[in-house]
Amino acid sequence: QVQLVESGGGLVQAGGSLRLSCVASGSIYSIHHMGWYRQVPGNQRELVATMTNSGTTRYADSVKGRFTISRDNAKNTVYLQMHSLKPEDTAVYFCNLQVGISFYDYFGQGTQVTVSP
Repeated sequence: QVQLVESGGGLVQAGGSLRLSCVASGSIYSIHHMGWYRQVPGNQRELVATMTNSGTTRYADSVKGRFTISRDNAKNTVYLQMHSLKPEDTAVYFCNLQVGISFYDYFGQGTQVTVSP
């Protein structure tokens, strides 16, 4: 059983910053990447950023230059530093862990990020 626990969401004004954290615990093996997705009600969940064990990152075009993903591999923790937030960044942000030969994806319960104009 794998658990992902997110923290750090909240309400911020446009132009502000937030930092999300996610700790993974349980039977974790063969990690491919950890990262973040987000979802707005009525829309599909979309990738925000991921980072592999070797440090290779991938970002959504909409967040490049504003968001930075980082990891503490020893602690199975992933962070998302978000700067210059925009109202369109408002969403539920989900921690993601991809593992194993089947590239199975785990997701956390989500944390709300709300950016006011």
